[in-house]
Amino acid sequence: MLRRDETIVVALLLAFAGGCLDAYTWIIHGVMANAQTANLVFLWVYGMAGDWARALKFVPPILAFAVGIVIAAWLRRAAAERASAVSTLVELLLLIGIGILHNRMPEIAGTLGISLVAAMQAAVFTKVEGTTYSTVMITGNMRQAIEGIFALASGGAAAGTLRRSGIFTAVCGAFGLGAALGALMTETVPDLALGLPVVALLIVLLRCEAAPSEASS
Repeated sequence: MLRRDETIVVALLLAFAGGCLDAYTWIIHGVMANAQTANLVFLWVYGMAGDWARALKFVPPILAFAVGIVIAAWLRRAAAERASAVSTLVELLLLIGIGILHNRMPEIAGTLGISLVAAMQAAVFTKVEGTTYSTVMITGNMRQAIEGIFALASGGAAAGTLRRSGIFTAVCGAFGLGAALGALMTETVPDLALGLPVVALLIVLLRCEAAPSEASS
């Protein structure tokens, strides 16, 4: 039976939320919530140029991401099958707290909090229909989608390749849509921008807690 946290609907909602959060933190703080590769590159680009004041602002999100991974690993051990639901609930509470605290402590709430949320999501939700994917960046998803398309075009593709390739393409599209709408909301109504990922994660929580027959649709 398909796990409730591995359905396509959950994958698309999480990718949408991931795109929203990355757009929000980039526009507001000039750092990436999800892509720690970019943060590490910026850290050393500015560091090697001697601009350490600018370089060091990329350290907190990297550390917060690491803390989020540790929390997620502990949740998987402590909560077992309910880790996805518990993690999503924690992410929701954190995002609501970030929205409330953002005006008073923008750097702490926005940069650290959102990177921690992104890390938990990345570490807990790792598969869609049994296949490894990512909800917080599209590089690996895009690779698998393209490889699937190539296998289909060249012949000899394994059973299910078309479906998997379509899922990865849809996840990339959902991430892009989240980034676009997240950017639009952040530019026009920044105080409400985090409402988009909150709604997406709330639906994920409801799906994870739904009866198996409901969640498998």
